[in-house]
Amino acid sequence: MEPLRAEAPCRDRPPGDPPAARRLAPMTGGPGDVPVHRRTIEYEAFERDGSLEVTARLQDRRPWADGSTSPEVLHEMALRVTVRLADLVVTAAEADMARFPHAECPAVAPAFAGLVGLSVARGYTREVQRRFGGVRGCSHLEHLARSLGPAVIQAAASARARRRVPGVGESFGDGVPWLRGSCHIWAADGVGERKLALGWRAGSGPYPAPPLDGGPTGGPTSGSREPGAEGVPGGRDAVG
Repeated sequence: MEPLRAEAPCRDRPPGDPPAARRLAPMTGGPGDVPVHRRTIEYEAFERDGSLEVTARLQDRRPWADGSTSPEVLHEMALRVTVRLADLVVTAAEADMARFPHAECPAVAPAFAGLVGLSVARGYTREVQRRFGGVRGCSHLEHLARSLGPAVIQAAASARARRRVPGVGESFGDGVPWLRGSCHIWAADGVGERKLALGWRAGSGPYPAPPLDGGPTGGPTSGSREPGAEGVPGGRDAVG
C-alpha cells in the first residue's frame, strides 16, 4: 500500500466519458461574474484480498487568488479506509493533510483511525458524527468520513458486478437487503425490494432498470399501480 497523500493526482477525463451533470446548464459565468470558490471531492476504490481500499480527497481552491497575497489552495486533505467486503466493517483508516489554515490542524488527523470497527452498512453516518463532529474532529475530514459511506456501498456493488455476482439485493447475514433505507428506491417494501421479488438483479437487463409500472423513468414510481409485465422483466408472472 502506498503512503497516503492528500494531493490529488491529475487525471484527464477519459474519451467519451459523459459530463457528471449533463442535465445542468454549465456554469460559464456572465459579464462581471467572478468565480470565488471551488470545492473538489474525489473518491477512488480498489479491491484487494477480500477488502476494499477507498480513498477520498478534498480540495478547496480560490480561483481568483494569486497564491502570494492570498492562498490559492485553502484545504487539501485525504482519508483512506480499508473495508472488509464480507460485512462492510472498517479494518483500517488513516488521514492526511497537505494544505490547512493552522499549523495545529494536522494534530487531529490520527483521531480518524477511530473509524476502525464501524460498519458502513448500519448506523455509520450517525456514529461518524458522534465520534468526529464539532470540536472532536476536523469539519473537512469529518465530511470526507461521512461521505465515504455511500462511496463504499457503490464500490462494493461495483466489485460484485465485476464478478457478475448480484450485488444490490445481496444480504449481509440477516436477510435484509443491504441498501434498505438508503434512499426512496430502497424504502422497506419499496421499489427496489419489489423489483427483487419480480426477479430483477443488479447487472442484468438495461440500465437504468425499467420502472415497475412500465412508465417513464427519471422519478419515483407511483405506488398506486400494480407492477406490470411491461416494466421489470418477469412482470406479474414473476410475482407468483
